[in-house]
Amino acid sequence: MKASAGYQIVTLNEFIINRQEEHPEARGDLSRLLHHIGVAAKIVNKKINKAGLVDILGEAGEVNVQGEDVKKLDVFANDHFIAAIQASGEVCAIASEENQEIVTFDDGLSRDGHYVFCMDPLDGSSNIEVNVSVGTIFSIYRRTSPEGERAQVSDFLQTGDHQVAAGYVIYGSSTMMVYTTGNGVDGFTLDPGIGEFCLSHPGIRTPDEGRIYSINEGNYVHFPMGVKQYIKYCQEIDPDTHRPYTSRYIGSLVSDFHRNLLMGGIFIYPQTQSAPKGKLRLIYECNPVAFIAEQAGGAATNGSTRMLEVIPDDLHQRVPLYVGSRKMVDKVKAFLHQYP
Repeated sequence: MKASAGYQIVTLNEFIINRQEEHPEARGDLSRLLHHIGVAAKIVNKKINKAGLVDILGEAGEVNVQGEDVKKLDVFANDHFIAAIQASGEVCAIASEENQEIVTFDDGLSRDGHYVFCMDPLDGSSNIEVNVSVGTIFSIYRRTSPEGERAQVSDFLQTGDHQVAAGYVIYGSSTMMVYTTGNGVDGFTLDPGIGEFCLSHPGIRTPDEGRIYSINEGNYVHFPMGVKQYIKYCQEIDPDTHRPYTSRYIGSLVSDFHRNLLMGGIFIYPQTQSAPKGKLRLIYECNPVAFIAEQAGGAATNGSTRMLEVIPDDLHQRVPLYVGSRKMVDKVKAFLHQYP
């Protein structure tokens, strides 16, 4: 990344420090945590870029809590993010897609940590073998259990409205980290020349209306009637509303959401006959992207309730997800209401 005349490169750490100065009451703990997330992301990015050259692809011979075969890179990403987050000293426990139970830290510094950390360490990892973008999704909450005591599952069973920060890292043709602390959304691109994330997308705003709908249409026959009717709506010809829309589906939540966030669109993963409660996980997939979407001017719902108001009852709870441009989310909600 080269700075043009009059343009000053701002690194992730500089940006975090500047934002910290905007809030004199802040103690710097969240800033340190965000810094360590960036460090872990750079380690995982380096390993992903070399995945085709080393014995890191394929199955690890394990099955995660979701009943899915664990890829070797999933294990690598999970281990390195856990290590980096623990090193920050600001987190007392982690909930990960790859772990059945929460991972608690019992050393003195971490037990006093103010936060709990949720993550999908490597979303869409099966795509790596065909060189398609993958990502990491993360979310941060303030703990509800007393500081100094062992963290509890209840620390994680908070509605998405209580998120302190959320973000994702997309490992693609370039590597980007996008995050929010509740004051807008900013994106940082990794400059391999200096090994730093640099501010490249300040103040991201998603269009109110888009022309992209992202859904696995191979499962069409299993979709709720409201979703089927919305897909037909997207495919109809109507110059006044710029239809038909374009169908784009990668199969990686981070990749599909990132594209739609920047260009305008909607990502849909509804319940189906085989997954009547939905497939995506509320706490460490849906809530983070919902928080980012809303902070960028978009919207997110489970079809009937604003996503950030859904009350979790399980660490690995699954829900349907409709997220993206506000008017498109409102439209699909109308179809779901019309065809219950």
